[in-house]
Amino acid sequence: MRDIPASDITALVARLYQDANFNLPSDVIGALEGALLEEKSLTGIEVLETLLKNAGIAARKRVPLCQDTGLAVVFAEVGRDVHITGSTPQEAVDEGVDQARREGHLRASIVSDPCFDRVNTGTNAPAMLHLELVPGDSVKISVLPKGAGSENMSRTAMLKPADGPDGIIRFAVDTVEAAGANPCPPVFLGIGVGGSMDRAALLAKKALLRPAGEAHIDPRLGGLEQKIMDAVNDLGIGPGGFGGVVTCLGVAIEEYPCHIATLPVAVNIQCNSARRASGRI
Repeated sequence: MRDIPASDITALVARLYQDANFNLPSDVIGALEGALLEEKSLTGIEVLETLLKNAGIAARKRVPLCQDTGLAVVFAEVGRDVHITGSTPQEAVDEGVDQARREGHLRASIVSDPCFDRVNTGTNAPAMLHLELVPGDSVKISVLPKGAGSENMSRTAMLKPADGPDGIIRFAVDTVEAAGANPCPPVFLGIGVGGSMDRAALLAKKALLRPAGEAHIDPRLGGLEQKIMDAVNDLGIGPGGFGGVVTCLGVAIEEYPCHIATLPVAVNIQCNSARRASGRI
């Protein structure tokens, strides 16, 4: 059994959350650069050039890529031979998110009561923490700052089993079409299929951790990802919603077994500022 102080988790989360807000992953930069070669709209090209310029400024000056520095979504893979000492994982992660807010001058965007008073917590916590027990004696932390513009456009549905792959494509395309310019295209799509209503939504969010351009290892799902991406790009929404051939930069599907009478599907839209960072203790 290995003891890991909660303070180490706090420090890692604080570093990762700042890094994610200041630096676009190299695969996202590559996807935007690739889109520049494909886009035919002059306005779309200008939008893509501006996004790349913005990313460069944010990285050089260590300032946020976007004013919405995100809901703190955190995935923690905790080794079963790990004993976290000092506080709970949630407390450790929340302190790391607040520390990142203070040190990185990030916006506090969380309200304590979603229904009535909606008072800001002032800390950007609590984080949406998802824990998974895995073999080993280490902890892997992945942070995914999630802006409201894209999160608000995400959807979950309980399709009929007979809807099959074509129904999944239609639902994904309809979701993006209804979203229009709101989620700041070009977008990334995380799609969860199977499990239950709640598991599908979690799978969709987790799918956004996969690097852009990396297809699913199952060729059938990889082919479905490509069909969805092609159909979404045929919508013509384009960069910034101004029209064009590049509306989607990547699609990632994660699946899980489900009940014989169900086909849960969730589409989690991510904006062009697809921020994420991972580290291990």
